[in-house]
Amino acid sequence: MVGWIVLAILVVVAFFFVSVYNRLVAGRNAYKNAFAQIDVQLTRRHDLIPNLVETAKGYMKHERETLEAVISARNVAVSGLKNAAAHPGDPNAVQQLAGAENALSGALGRLFALAEAYPDLKANQNMMQLSEELTSTENKVAFARQAYNDSVMSYNTSREIFPNSVVANTFAFQPAQLLEIESPEKRAVPQVKF
Repeated sequence: MVGWIVLAILVVVAFFFVSVYNRLVAGRNAYKNAFAQIDVQLTRRHDLIPNLVETAKGYMKHERETLEAVISARNVAVSGLKNAAAHPGDPNAVQQLAGAENALSGALGRLFALAEAYPDLKANQNMMQLSEELTSTENKVAFARQAYNDSVMSYNTSREIFPNSVVANTFAFQPAQLLEIESPEKRAVPQVKF
Protein backbone atom coordinates (compact mmCIF):
# COMPACT_ATOMS: atom_id res chain seq x y z
CA MET A 1 0.00 0.00 0.00
CA VAL A 2 2.79 2.44 0.97
CA GLY A 3 4.63 1.51 -2.23
CA TRP A 4 1.64 2.52 -4.33
CA ILE A 5 1.35 5.86 -2.54
CA VAL A 6 5.05 6.57 -3.03
CA LEU A 7 4.80 5.56 -6.68
CA ALA A 8 1.75 7.82 -7.18
CA ILE A 9 3.61 10.75 -5.58
CA LEU A 10 6.64 10.13 -7.80
CA VAL A 11 4.44 9.98 -10.91
CA VAL A 12 2.75 13.28 -9.97
CA VAL A 13 6.12 14.96 -9.28
CA ALA A 14 7.57 13.63 -12.54
CA PHE A 15 4.50 14.80 -14.46
CA PHE A 16 4.82 18.23 -12.84
CA PHE A 17 8.51 18.54 -13.79
CA VAL A 18 7.86 17.40 -17.36
CA SER A 19 4.95 19.83 -17.68
CA VAL A 20 7.01 22.79 -16.40
CA TYR A 21 9.96 21.81 -18.59
CA ASN A 22 7.74 21.64 -21.68
CA ARG A 23 6.20 25.07 -20.93
CA LEU A 24 9.69 26.57 -20.58
CA VAL A 25 10.76 25.03 -23.90
CA ALA A 26 7.59 26.35 -25.55
CA GLY A 27 8.29 29.83 -24.13
CA ARG A 28 11.89 29.77 -25.33
CA ASN A 29 10.78 28.69 -28.79
CA ALA A 30 8.13 31.44 -28.85
CA TYR A 31 10.65 34.21 -28.22
CA LYS A 32 13.07 32.71 -30.75
CA ASN A 33 10.27 32.68 -33.33
CA ALA A 34 9.38 36.27 -32.45
CA PHE A 35 13.00 37.26 -32.95
CA ALA A 36 12.94 35.58 -36.35
CA GLN A 37 10.18 38.03 -37.31
CA ILE A 38 12.41 40.94 -36.26
CA ASP A 39 15.17 39.38 -38.35
CA VAL A 40 12.92 39.37 -41.43
CA GLN A 41 11.93 43.01 -41.01
CA LEU A 42 15.40 44.30 -40.18
CA THR A 43 16.83 42.40 -43.15
CA ARG A 44 14.24 44.14 -45.34
CA ARG A 45 15.26 47.48 -43.83
CA HIS A 46 18.93 46.76 -44.40
CA ASP A 47 18.24 45.72 -48.00
CA LEU A 48 16.43 49.00 -48.75
CA ILE A 49 19.22 51.24 -47.49
CA PRO A 50 21.81 50.67 -50.27
CA ASN A 51 19.16 51.51 -52.88
CA LEU A 52 18.24 54.65 -50.97
CA VAL A 53 21.88 55.71 -50.78
CA GLU A 54 22.45 54.99 -54.48
CA THR A 55 19.44 57.11 -55.37
CA ALA A 56 20.69 59.95 -53.18
CA LYS A 57 24.28 59.73 -54.48
CA GLY A 58 23.46 61.27 -57.82
CA TYR A 59 21.97 64.33 -56.18
CA MET A 60 24.15 64.67 -53.10
CA LYS A 61 27.64 64.54 -54.58
CA HIS A 62 29.03 66.83 -51.88
CA GLU A 63 27.57 64.79 -49.02
CA ARG A 64 29.77 61.72 -49.44
CA GLU A 65 30.61 61.54 -45.74
CA THR A 66 26.95 61.26 -44.77
CA LEU A 67 26.29 58.60 -47.40
CA GLU A 68 29.30 56.59 -46.26
CA ALA A 69 28.17 56.90 -42.63
CA VAL A 70 24.78 55.42 -43.55
CA ILE A 71 26.38 52.47 -45.36
CA SER A 72 28.85 51.92 -42.51
CA ALA A 73 26.05 52.00 -39.92
CA ARG A 74 24.02 49.61 -42.09
CA ASN A 75 26.92 47.15 -42.27
CA VAL A 76 27.38 47.23 -38.49
CA ALA A 77 23.63 46.68 -38.06
CA VAL A 78 23.68 43.71 -40.47
CA SER A 79 26.52 42.17 -38.47
CA GLY A 80 24.68 42.81 -35.20
CA LEU A 81 21.54 41.23 -36.60
CA LYS A 82 23.41 38.11 -37.71
CA ASN A 83 24.95 37.76 -34.25
CA ALA A 84 21.62 38.32 -32.48
CA ALA A 85 19.81 35.94 -34.84
CA ALA A 86 22.36 33.26 -33.98
CA HIS A 87 21.76 33.91 -30.25
CA PRO A 88 18.22 35.29 -29.80
CA GLY A 89 17.64 36.36 -26.24
CA ASP A 90 21.36 36.60 -25.41
CA PRO A 91 21.79 39.89 -23.51
CA ASN A 92 25.05 40.90 -25.20
CA ALA A 93 23.90 40.08 -28.72
CA VAL A 94 20.54 41.85 -28.30
CA GLN A 95 22.14 44.94 -26.73
CA GLN A 96 24.71 45.08 -29.53
CA LEU A 97 21.89 44.88 -32.08
CA ALA A 98 19.93 47.63 -30.34
CA GLY A 99 22.99 49.90 -30.34
CA ALA A 100 23.70 49.21 -34.02
CA GLU A 101 20.09 49.88 -34.99
CA ASN A 102 20.12 53.12 -32.98
CA ALA A 103 23.25 54.25 -34.84
CA LEU A 104 21.67 53.31 -38.17
CA SER A 105 18.50 55.26 -37.35
CA GLY A 106 20.63 58.30 -36.49
CA ALA A 107 22.57 58.06 -39.75
CA LEU A 108 19.33 57.70 -41.74
CA GLY A 109 17.91 60.71 -39.92
CA ARG A 110 20.92 62.78 -40.98
CA LEU A 111 20.52 61.55 -44.58
CA PHE A 112 16.86 62.56 -44.68
CA ALA A 113 17.64 65.92 -43.09
CA LEU A 114 20.23 66.59 -45.81
CA ALA A 115 17.83 65.42 -48.51
CA GLU A 116 15.59 68.36 -47.59
CA ALA A 117 18.17 70.66 -49.19
CA TYR A 118 17.88 68.88 -52.56
CA PRO A 119 14.47 69.56 -54.16
CA ASP A 120 15.20 67.33 -57.16
CA LEU A 121 16.02 64.45 -54.83
CA LYS A 122 12.84 65.02 -52.82
CA ALA A 123 10.83 64.86 -56.05
CA ASN A 124 12.58 61.73 -57.36
CA GLN A 125 10.03 58.91 -57.70
CA ASN A 126 12.57 56.26 -56.72
CA MET A 127 13.52 58.16 -53.57
CA MET A 128 9.88 58.67 -52.60
CA GLN A 129 9.08 54.98 -53.11
CA LEU A 130 12.13 53.81 -51.16
CA SER A 131 11.35 56.24 -48.35
CA GLU A 132 7.79 54.98 -48.16
CA GLU A 133 8.95 51.35 -48.10
CA LEU A 134 11.47 52.19 -45.38
CA THR A 135 8.80 53.89 -43.27
CA SER A 136 6.48 50.90 -43.71
CA THR A 137 9.30 48.55 -42.76
CA GLU A 138 10.07 50.66 -39.67
CA ASN A 139 6.48 50.17 -38.54
CA LYS A 140 6.74 46.42 -39.09
CA VAL A 141 9.98 46.36 -37.10
CA ALA A 142 8.23 48.11 -34.23
CA PHE A 143 5.40 45.56 -34.24
CA ALA A 144 7.84 42.63 -34.46
CA ARG A 145 9.89 44.11 -31.61
CA GLN A 146 6.76 44.40 -29.50
CA ALA A 147 5.81 40.77 -30.18
CA TYR A 148 9.36 39.66 -29.35
CA ASN A 149 9.42 41.64 -26.09
CA ASP A 150 6.02 40.20 -25.13
CA SER A 151 7.33 36.67 -25.74
CA VAL A 152 10.50 37.38 -23.76
CA MET A 153 8.50 38.80 -20.87
CA SER A 154 6.20 35.77 -20.83
CA TYR A 155 9.17 33.37 -20.96
CA ASN A 156 11.13 35.22 -18.26
CA THR A 157 8.09 35.36 -15.99
CA SER A 158 7.47 31.66 -16.51
CA ARG A 159 11.08 30.76 -15.69
CA GLU A 160 11.22 33.01 -12.61
CA ILE A 161 8.03 32.01 -10.77
CA PHE A 162 8.18 29.33 -8.12
CA PRO A 163 8.23 26.33 -8.56
CA ASN A 164 9.10 26.77 -12.26
CA SER A 165 12.34 28.45 -11.20
CA VAL A 166 13.52 25.16 -9.70
CA VAL A 167 13.08 23.38 -13.03
CA ALA A 168 14.51 26.34 -14.97
CA ASN A 169 17.65 26.42 -12.83
CA THR A 170 18.02 22.64 -12.88
CA PHE A 171 17.95 22.57 -16.68
CA ALA A 172 19.84 25.86 -17.19
CA PHE A 173 17.08 27.90 -18.84
CA GLN A 174 18.74 31.31 -19.14
CA PRO A 175 16.80 34.58 -19.01
CA ALA A 176 16.17 36.25 -22.37
CA GLN A 177 16.98 39.91 -23.10
CA LEU A 178 14.36 42.43 -24.21
CA LEU A 179 15.13 44.38 -27.38
CA GLU A 180 14.97 47.95 -26.13
CA ILE A 181 15.81 51.25 -27.70
CA GLU A 182 18.08 53.38 -25.55
CA SER A 183 16.44 56.80 -25.62
CA PRO A 184 12.83 58.00 -26.02
CA GLU A 185 13.65 60.20 -29.01
CA LYS A 186 14.90 57.12 -30.86
CA ARG A 187 11.61 55.33 -30.20
CA ALA A 188 9.88 57.45 -32.83
CA VAL A 189 9.67 56.21 -36.39
CA PRO A 190 11.95 58.34 -38.57
CA GLN A 191 9.91 61.02 -40.29
CA VAL A 192 10.39 61.12 -44.02
CA LYS A 193 9.27 64.33 -45.71
CA PHE A 194 9.49 64.96 -49.42
